[in-house]
Amino acid sequence: MARKNNTPNNPRGLRHVLVSRFSALGDVAMTVPVLYSAARCYPGVEFYLITRPSMTSIFVNPPANLHLIGVDVKNEYQGIRGMNRLLGELVKKYGIDGYVDLHAVLRTFALAACCHLRGIPVSVIHKGRRGKWALTRKRNKVMLPLISSRARYREAFFGIGLPLQERFDGLYGMGKGDPELFASITPAKKDRDRWVAIAPFAKHPGKIYPPEMMEMVVKELSNDKHVKIFLFGGGPEEKAVFDQWVAKYPRVVSLANEKHGFAVELALLSWMDAAVTMDSANMHLASLVNIPVISIWGATHPYCGFKGWRQQEKNTVQLPMTCRPCSVFGNAPCHRGDYYCLRGIAPTVILQKLQPYIK
Repeated sequence: MARKNNTPNNPRGLRHVLVSRFSALGDVAMTVPVLYSAARCYPGVEFYLITRPSMTSIFVNPPANLHLIGVDVKNEYQGIRGMNRLLGELVKKYGIDGYVDLHAVLRTFALAACCHLRGIPVSVIHKGRRGKWALTRKRNKVMLPLISSRARYREAFFGIGLPLQERFDGLYGMGKGDPELFASITPAKKDRDRWVAIAPFAKHPGKIYPPEMMEMVVKELSNDKHVKIFLFGGGPEEKAVFDQWVAKYPRVVSLANEKHGFAVELALLSWMDAAVTMDSANMHLASLVNIPVISIWGATHPYCGFKGWRQQEKNTVQLPMTCRPCSVFGNAPCHRGDYYCLRGIAPTVILQKLQPYIK
């Protein structure tokens, strides 16, 4: 029989802990500091993250005891039977003896139920839905900051008997990614160069700064011969906008023309002097590589708990409007009908925020 891994901070003696987080890229990216910290706090425990197959490559330089498993829950493991079959395979292969649910949706609840039936201890994230509703309702908002999603992830680990200390300093630590990875995109950075990443799009309109206004930012930055601009995004509509900007302005590079992969884009991001993003996945990815992030918030609000890892308050761009936030995810229709929360932010405000990092 395998020896138990009992310590004062691991009273159950867990050895093989399953963790789940599917959903959007930004949500998965927010698990990175927590999962790396968990693995480093408990080197005698093996952690297995199950997530969407496309998400596993954002975990650059993971600790040796953190394992990434891509799972197609929509096609291969549907419903309760699918979750039970998945758990059976994981238990057989890895000896799972604990489960931390960082998602808390029907499929992960089903997985938790299957764990209970097998006697496997479970801890589930508390999402704080009531507090988020109080923040986003149209009248009588309760404008108090909620704890961050990362803090909620840490609480879930505490719930299974694994309290965490932060032991994450970025995907590359205090260093940067290998320039050889992005050599096909741009030559190596020179001493006087200033590189700026701009990710102007998001999934929902309530989080997208108007492209014609962001173009003013790009235009102004391109007037500086030492500044090079990298446009991050994808999809045909975004590509069309980026292509127009590349044709109009010097030293602008679009990454939307082909899929480079997270390993390449994260390595490139790590060399930026600053990034301009929405409340989006790119905000979280840029934060993870230890660069300053100028984040623009419209219908959403940092109080909901989704601010980027170690993002500085001074670099958060938002308007003090009584209708904000009207949505947790930016998918609710604008009550005013004009998205002034975004259109009211002058491009000069964004440029002023960038100045300390590119002068």
